[in-house]
Amino acid sequence: MTMRSGISAYDTWQVGRVSVMDAVVAVASKPGVLAHGGTDAPAGMLAEAVATRRPSAAGALSLHLGSGNGLVPAVAQAVGFAPLAVDRYAANAEATRRSLLASDSPGAHDGQSPPAVFHTACVNPHVEAGSCELVTIRIPTDKLGVQLAVVEAFRALAVGGRCLLAGANDEGAKPAARLLEQLFGAARLENQHSGCRLLLAVKTADVPADGVLATTPWLDCETFFEQPVVVGGTAFVLATRPGVFSWEHLDEASRVLADLMRVDDGETVLDLGCGAGILGVVAARLTPAGSVCMLDADADAIRCAQRTARMAQCLNVDVRASDVCSAVAGRAFDVVVSNPPFHLGKGTDLAIPRAFIEQAHAHLHRGGRLYLVANRTLPYERLIAEVFGEVRTAHDGRRFKVIGGVRRA
Repeated sequence: MTMRSGISAYDTWQVGRVSVMDAVVAVASKPGVLAHGGTDAPAGMLAEAVATRRPSAAGALSLHLGSGNGLVPAVAQAVGFAPLAVDRYAANAEATRRSLLASDSPGAHDGQSPPAVFHTACVNPHVEAGSCELVTIRIPTDKLGVQLAVVEAFRALAVGGRCLLAGANDEGAKPAARLLEQLFGAARLENQHSGCRLLLAVKTADVPADGVLATTPWLDCETFFEQPVVVGGTAFVLATRPGVFSWEHLDEASRVLADLMRVDDGETVLDLGCGAGILGVVAARLTPAGSVCMLDADADAIRCAQRTARMAQCLNVDVRASDVCSAVAGRAFDVVVSNPPFHLGKGTDLAIPRAFIEQAHAHLHRGGRLYLVANRTLPYERLIAEVFGEVRTAHDGRRFKVIGGVRRA
């Protein structure tokens, strides 16, 4: 069956012009992108700091970790750097690509070659050591993610290169300063406001000031945390990494859904927001004659899910990076299972689960079923009723509920 669906509010891109000091750049955004509908103070601080700097030569490389909506690399491009941008989330990486394409400025983008934007959590394969004059870090909220960013910044910088790091105090900006000091030997507070800090460190030697941090095992992108689990009546090994949802333990909500979802052999299944692959592997075992497609926006989650499926010897599984269902346009499934995210940054954002529910409906065959698990306090019943015309409750527990619907037309 081939399906068609219209463009939803979630998929609608907007591009606006933003002035930062003397630079005027384009910034692309939509729901699901960092700071959509508002501003991100740390990114703004980084952009202002970059706007006051000039490369030693036109086209000198700058690297931007956690590029978000592309504001910071667009400013770097405007002042003459050749920006390399990295973000682990699909919507942010696409926003950065669109921002750089839409910004008419000197620098790396010549209007013909595509901007250098990488949807990844691991910079090493893409950026040569010692090649960059400037690195900016919009810190992630997990400690190990900050460690990885600081180590990769040090590796990418040439001696004499500068690292600018910004984040909110309650996101870990103060501990991040200590990480900079460990590797670079010193870090200076450049700016602070709105509960955020901007820090500067200069690389003065090829060897880190403190080698202890660089030996943390998770800084090797090929190191995975592997834990044996039994879920939905099937045993397998779950591969995870820091920053991936519930990476240190089996998520209880996913376990509840795995025990309750019904998948008949021969059916096609979409695991939407698959994380490390728990639900997708259980579904693959339930439908050996069918197939399972796993989607996630997090680049490291994709690598983990691929490894989990491979170790489970699930040959009927396809794992793809995707902003909700963007990677399966034109396809429809018999079953959609999902443990959707409801956080964007630190807050609750219902635009994301709404998009999951709308796109799940659009990608189901007629008669196809949605199974969704969530904290019982989240108001998903209204969203499902609006889209499916009904709400089916499979489980209403003390902490979690499993709800869904059937596509009727």
